[in-house]
Amino acid sequence: MIQMTLIQIDNYGPWTVTPTPRAEADLQILQAELYADIQRQFAAKGGLVFFTRFDNMLAITNNVDVEDHLRIQKSIGNRYPITISMGVGAAETPYEAQRDATAALQNYGGAQSEERKEVLAIDGLVNKDDSFVQIAHIDINGITDSLTDIIPAYDTSFIVNRVQHFLMKKLIEKGSLVFFIGGDNFMSPCNGLSPEGLLKIVEEIEDETNIALKAGIGKAPTAEKAANLADLALEEIRGGVTYDLVHVMNEKLVD
Repeated sequence: MIQMTLIQIDNYGPWTVTPTPRAEADLQILQAELYADIQRQFAAKGGLVFFTRFDNMLAITNNVDVEDHLRIQKSIGNRYPITISMGVGAAETPYEAQRDATAALQNYGGAQSEERKEVLAIDGLVNKDDSFVQIAHIDINGITDSLTDIIPAYDTSFIVNRVQHFLMKKLIEKGSLVFFIGGDNFMSPCNGLSPEGLLKIVEEIEDETNIALKAGIGKAPTAEKAANLADLALEEIRGGVTYDLVHVMNEKLVD
């Protein structure tokens, strides 16, 4: 099972305009620093955080318990002018886990509620014996030569965003999620999706967009280990070790 945590800034919208609208640059800096801070703290426990809208983040948190979540909340509250609330869910697929985490937090009030502060809402936690994370690292084939060094930067960004849209649309139907992680790279928590199923999606997107993708899949008890294996599997494709468009590595295959 996979465990996911929704991280949400408390009452953020009203705070950004009270008593008057705050400088946009300062808000962008706050969001970037908060994301880096939260990523660092969850990573210390083997977790992995993805920004969604910056005031909301989703994390894979297998091996992160109640006390860890509370400690992170307290640390943020001590050092930032805002607080964060969290919802935690566990399920067979990432989509179900984040859905349950979201519903758990919503039960304590809305995102702009003045009363809700530093809530930790637990719908479910994964025990170590049942902990399993499957992650795919997906990237665009040859983007530097075909796009980055040829067309304007914004046009390349537009194409990357378009690819993400196609990935999100197709993966959510399989109970999987996908997040942009920089450059031409995407990471997909995809418990329940077979390598053959991902290969079919990759091939469909190439047919529909004329953009070729490749992917490495990692399977492990924690997000950190699964992501690392996915990276290694993708590097084997890049290095010509395998000619598959989708390559899989399990934790037991590496030290």
